[in-house]
Amino acid sequence: MVSVIELKGSEKLPMLKKADLQVNTGLNGLSWVLSWFAQLYDSRIPTSVWIRCQLALAEGFTNAVRHAHKGKPADLRVDIQVAVFAESLEIKIWDSGDPFDLEKKIKDISEKVDIHSPGGRGLKLIKDIADSISYERTAAGRNCLSIVKNYTPVSRPNNEDDILEVVEEISD
Repeated sequence: MVSVIELKGSEKLPMLKKADLQVNTGLNGLSWVLSWFAQLYDSRIPTSVWIRCQLALAEGFTNAVRHAHKGKPADLRVDIQVAVFAESLEIKIWDSGDPFDLEKKIKDISEKVDIHSPGGRGLKLIKDIADSISYERTAAGRNCLSIVKNYTPVSRPNNEDDILEVVEEISD
């Protein structure tokens, strides 16, 4: 069975890949999450988009661990789902923390940026990367952060110049 995602204009694009992962809470799980994510790569996705999505996933996961699961049992799980479509990538991250107002939090972060702080800008970074971001409480009492990034598929193989371009943009 082929899953589809509906876009404006009622276009339907096939799902190329979909995978789910459960990780116990803890920052040591980040390397496992990123290794798992790397296996989902598709050469039609521009390298710059892929790297940004990897960063958004890393930020979303670490936020779930550091904030939503702070002080909770180490065996509490973070669930992740990635779906790759022909022209978009969707990342969903579920946690068991207290819900919060995403838009208000992003607004607060934007107003109180501390450039000397080692953290605290993850949600804003995710918002800047994504074409669509949402955060909602599920019926099961968990929270789901949804990140969607659209892209134009590439017909040529990605190369090192694409990666250098992204690294330069992120460092600015």
